[in-house]
Amino acid sequence: MESINAKYVSQKISKTRWRPVSYSSLQQPDIFATGSWDNEDNKISFWSIENHGVSGIEDGFEGDPQLLCEHKHDGDVLDLQFLDQDRIVTASSTGAVTIFRHHQNSQTVSVSQHWARAHRYPCDNAPCTGVVCSSPEIVTVGEDGKIIVFRADQEGVVRVIENADSSTIHAATYLRTTEILTVNSIGQLKLWDFRQQSNTPSQILSLSGDRVPLHCVDRHPNQQHIVATGGQDGMLCVWDVRQGNSPFSLMEAHSAEMWEVHFHPTNPDHLFTCSEDGSLLHWETSSHSDMPSFLQGGRNNSMLSRSAMAPAGGNQSLISAWLSGDSSKGRLETTHMLPSQTLSVNSLDVLGQCLVCGTDGEAIFVNRQVPV
Repeated sequence: MESINAKYVSQKISKTRWRPVSYSSLQQPDIFATGSWDNEDNKISFWSIENHGVSGIEDGFEGDPQLLCEHKHDGDVLDLQFLDQDRIVTASSTGAVTIFRHHQNSQTVSVSQHWARAHRYPCDNAPCTGVVCSSPEIVTVGEDGKIIVFRADQEGVVRVIENADSSTIHAATYLRTTEILTVNSIGQLKLWDFRQQSNTPSQILSLSGDRVPLHCVDRHPNQQHIVATGGQDGMLCVWDVRQGNSPFSLMEAHSAEMWEVHFHPTNPDHLFTCSEDGSLLHWETSSHSDMPSFLQGGRNNSMLSRSAMAPAGGNQSLISAWLSGDSSKGRLETTHMLPSQTLSVNSLDVLGQCLVCGTDGEAIFVNRQVPV
């Protein structure tokens, strides 16, 4: 645990995201953003882990994240995604969707677009629960069961799927540039093809039996048909959306709700999960193929970030190790990434060798030597 820095920030952290780095530079990320929840005044904040030749400030030791700037945020920050290197999109418990711009020269933050009450019930606000970006497109989901499409360069709303779900949609991920996958509070995954004008999903997958709420979803960066989900029961599920309507593998992960799951964006044999139970797990699958994972198709887009789109294609014929993920066969190793603690780990993000997470214990943890 020596390589972990803990920063106590006097606010419960709901979301943490690395700022994208340019793919060509192969540099490690150095700036991340956080959002808070359940505080009197919530904020979005930008932090640096670079040592800008500053010494002895606020008893910070080397490697401690330093606050660059922050901005008040109305409502809890329920999701946070970078649109590009300067702009970040937030989903609010008030139903609002906001684009903030980080001015790196002056280290200030300003609001560049704001859609108040984008998600709403007839007579009340409905929390906006998730946002995904493929610049300039922004897609949000909410407790009201709506899917809304925005463009960062337009003031109006591009498209609304009014009754996408009769239950709460908790999260979404892009499968391809025109397709998203949503997860809801009754254990369903729904695939939406934006090329269709229809307001019905093109496919529905679900866990048989118990309708366990699903809280998070992430897509394998090279193989768009593979997704991982986590939910209220703490189980990690891996799905192949081309095959059948139920998960390919189920793994016991956490003893309480799983809040986020993320494949490593450039080395997807590694996956990370965090939970209400206070733990953050690093999952590693030993691939059966002798071909190194970097040859198995991948991203060749110019920016790397959690929300960036992978090019279609890649070598789809290779069976992903995740689809035979079975911990009993010893193909899957899990490692606890945090010192033991009791309060919820709400969010994580991983880029390069850097991992950041935020907790209800009002702490941000940064690890810059993740073994991937």
